Amino acid sequence: MTRTQVDAARVRSEVRTPSRRVLGLFSIYLRWYVRRHFHAIRVANLGRIPRQAHPLILFSNHASWWDPLVGLLLAQAAMPERDHYAPMDETALAHYAIFRPMGFFPVDNGSPRGAAQLLRAGSEVLSRQGSVLWITPESQFQDVRTRPVIFRPGLGALMARMGRLTCLPVTIEYAFWDERLPEILVNIGEPLEIADGGMEEARTWTNLLSYATAATLDELAMLSMERDPEAFETVLSGSGGIGGIYELWKRLSCVVTGRPYLHDHGSLHER
Repeated sequence: MTRTQVDAARVRSEVRTPSRRVLGLFSIYLRWYVRRHFHAIRVANLGRIPRQAHPLILFSNHASWWDPLVGLLLAQAAMPERDHYAPMDETALAHYAIFRPMGFFPVDNGSPRGAAQLLRAGSEVLSRQGSVLWITPESQFQDVRTRPVIFRPGLGALMARMGRLTCLPVTIEYAFWDERLPEILVNIGEPLEIADGGMEEARTWTNLLSYATAATLDELAMLSMERDPEAFETVLSGSGGIGGIYELWKRLSCVVTGRPYLHDHGSLHER
């Protein structure tokens, strides 16, 4: 085998086809786990997702440890028929090895080698019909209010090697509204339909995507401040109420007095 063939074989071994069985089993646990810690996952502008586009890249801000889990649930809710892939720091992926059969592949975020890994693996993913590539180009946690949004150059370099493709900004924020548990708020930005990625340099694409992310974050911030659930589609409902001894006392009081039991704190404002 030539060196090129050896490299291609190594990339294919690193980019494993997601296991539907593992994803299905893990999603049962994941939905339970997220429901314990959040009131709901709400998505704005879900209709902006071009479900049939290929190749398709979804790029996101990186606000929290929860982001990959939110991405898994969003992928299942929005495009369950497609295979989804995402890079993860190789040290973290070695620690959370359960993600390997779910479409995550290793990159070394601490060295220039990581950019080469992303180029090889990203090209492999985008060549597979029906596959979707998810990337957090910030590569480290950043506050949703940080401006400008700074992206590492790996995604821009990948785009500069591509022909026609679609890129979609996805932003995530974790906000407290009326309940004791926070909301996971997601906003889908306007899709970028690119006729030929090679027509611009990598730096140009990196800047364009960072601007698109900032605009999508600003839109999400406005929706978050309005606190209107009707502006979102709820893809997962979690825990509500106050919990603990007070919650038990409230239930017993309603039974004794015959008053209706209002579980969510927000329902008090609807009476």
